[in-house]
Amino acid sequence: MASVVQRSSIRLTTPLVRKNGRLEPATWDEAFGVAARGFQRIKSRSGETGLGVFSCSKSTNELNYLASKFSRVVFGTNNVDSCNRT
Repeated sequence: MASVVQRSSIRLTTPLVRKNGRLEPATWDEAFGVAARGFQRIKSRSGETGLGVFSCSKSTNELNYLASKFSRVVFGTNNVDSCNRT
């Protein structure tokens, strides 16, 4: 039996960024830029320990490795954890 995916009429179809206290539609490039600047701001205030990555134990080893690599290369932090203990 095939599953049926229903789309919500309120589903977001474009990214939103906050401008002057309001969420406004943006391009993907603009939204990624805003996110990147936010990560940079956190890193400049708190150092490399201010950021971390939490991965999922249900993901493949390859995806968890990628999350770990991303954390170390992009964020420059060893703060990587997963929910393997649960």
